[in-house]
Amino acid sequence: MSQSPQPSSAPRREGLTIFVEGLKVDAGIGVYDHEHGRLQTLLIDVRLELGPVEVHGLSDTINYETVANACRRIVAEGHVGLVETFAERLALDCLTDPRVRAVTVRVDKPGALDAAAGAGCELRYVR
Repeated sequence: MSQSPQPSSAPRREGLTIFVEGLKVDAGIGVYDHEHGRLQTLLIDVRLELGPVEVHGLSDTINYETVANACRRIVAEGHVGLVETFAERLALDCLTDPRVRAVTVRVDKPGALDAAAGAGCELRYVR
């Protein structure tokens, strides 16, 4: 009688997640008249899901500063009406790197609602 092969117990890497949490930026954002011409604080969380890459140096992964720079570019482009628009622009910018399989962006506008610690949106894109 032949024996069936035993399942491998060796661990295998399924993926790598890079994250930036609580990135604080001051942005021109909002749809109301009183929100135009002034900056408001946004708190941004980003999760980038990569494949099962091996990382031996910075060139093998995504630098956190890349995410921060993308946020700064969006702010520099001028006033954005909705946090949803800001989140979408940031997510699509992150997806310009072909190593990113999925991206989740959360944008919190802490001053948006007096009775809440935060208010905003979270979106996810996958390839």
